[in-house]
Amino acid sequence: MTQWNRAAIHGHRIYYAARGSGPTLVFLHGGGDSGEHSFARQIDVFSEHHHIVAPDQVGQGRTPDVPGPLSYTAMMEDTAQLLKVLKLKNVDVVGFSDGGILALMLAVRHPELIRRLVISGVNIAPEGLRPEDLEELRATQIPKPKTIDEKLARLWFTSPTEAELNLGLLAKISQPVLVISGDRDAITLEHTLKIFHALPDAQLCVLPGTDHATFSGRSEWLNPIIDAFLNRAT
Repeated sequence: MTQWNRAAIHGHRIYYAARGSGPTLVFLHGGGDSGEHSFARQIDVFSEHHHIVAPDQVGQGRTPDVPGPLSYTAMMEDTAQLLKVLKLKNVDVVGFSDGGILALMLAVRHPELIRRLVISGVNIAPEGLRPEDLEELRATQIPKPKTIDEKLARLWFTSPTEAELNLGLLAKISQPVLVISGDRDAITLEHTLKIFHALPDAQLCVLPGTDHATFSGRSEWLNPIIDAFLNRAT
């Protein structure tokens, strides 16, 4: 049974789902989504052998918005602080899209919190998006984003910044990382390969005939692959 909890983090509330027992597995959702929805086809399966923690980032899922723009750095620090409040470290993290960006940033800036990473559909710069998607985002930009959709459009068009993630920072991540992409992903395969090659200890999984929605669309392929990666001998 999934339990909903909330924690006071950096002066605001963060809601998170918790379920199961065993080694902790943190699920970080895609932009504009929630933990329980992004990983609807994973939480039931993995909670049989893991303690699942799935936070909703500010303005998304059950967590209320806060004033000002969205930033990957702020969301990453919220996530790190939540893990510290829960007295968790050396956890495995599965991140989808925006959640995968946060997972990489956590490994760079809070390495003691992370044991292994699974990321899918991740870019380390806006240029990793398909050119047509970047143009579409450009057309949606407004001077003062207020709604969560407007804030997300600004975030995706401008971030991650080079200070937040770059190939040099990826080279410092010592933890094993499983890099997943659909062959028709919203992130170009060329960009995904740059991320894969920059990571010192990475495995690559490219799913055929698959778009950005890897976890929901290909769970029957992915769940056993993720399980094997998390349980492999070091």
